[in-house]
Amino acid sequence: MTSIFDAATSVLRASDASEKARAGREVHDSWAAGDIDMNPGTSSLPERPGRPESPVLVPPAHVPKRKVGTPEGRIALLHALTHIELNAIDLAFDMIARFGPGVPDDIRHEFITDWLTVGDDECRHFLMLSDHLQALGSSYGALPAHDGLWEAALKTTDDVMARLAIAPLVLEARGLDVTPQMIDSLRHAGDATSAQILSVIYEDEISHVAIGARWLKELCSRAGFDPRERFQDYVRERFPGGLKSPFNHEAREMAGLERNFYLNLTE
Repeated sequence: MTSIFDAATSVLRASDASEKARAGREVHDSWAAGDIDMNPGTSSLPERPGRPESPVLVPPAHVPKRKVGTPEGRIALLHALTHIELNAIDLAFDMIARFGPGVPDDIRHEFITDWLTVGDDECRHFLMLSDHLQALGSSYGALPAHDGLWEAALKTTDDVMARLAIAPLVLEARGLDVTPQMIDSLRHAGDATSAQILSVIYEDEISHVAIGARWLKELCSRAGFDPRERFQDYVRERFPGGLKSPFNHEAREMAGLERNFYLNLTE
């Protein structure tokens, strides 16, 4: 029987973006069917996840403008979001492969199941957006993108609590803040299809942040740390520049990320 840690690593190593997404969904389904176990894996983690030859990675300032009032601007926005979802796939499966073996035995299965749920959602999001780009006459890889998400992940490879603080509770929580405005802008531009796709992603993101918050609190409790203080320490140490307002307080609180976690971390 395949180890979940080897299976997650194989998703990380996949270089074709659509194949990565499909492989991630297959791993999720195989785990749910009981066809994958928690035995120690034999695969070594790659230094960086597999990536297609395109998009070309450039500094953030060189990424195309995303003005939703034009078809070109909407494609640029959707392309950027598709790239984010590809990174999110790797973040979820890296969470399993890198940190799953070190999670206490009594909660390891639940930890893996939660992050496979997140990973499956991210795979589905990527495929939805990629297909929509195709319908609009573009494709993932047609525009440049930046590597900021994975660069942030590289700063948390040593500590599962640091990864939980930065990936779901900073990076994905930011999606809760900005996505509703993007949805409204797309609707006003007459692009109901794109707005609906983003609405689906937004609702899933609330559950992803909730999973991140729950696991940070659980692991902090077991280690004798105050989760709010630990979160703030990690942000100050590993996310220079602080957090950006405005915040979607309602969605964050639905996800278990209370205001006293983040309000004093703004720029």
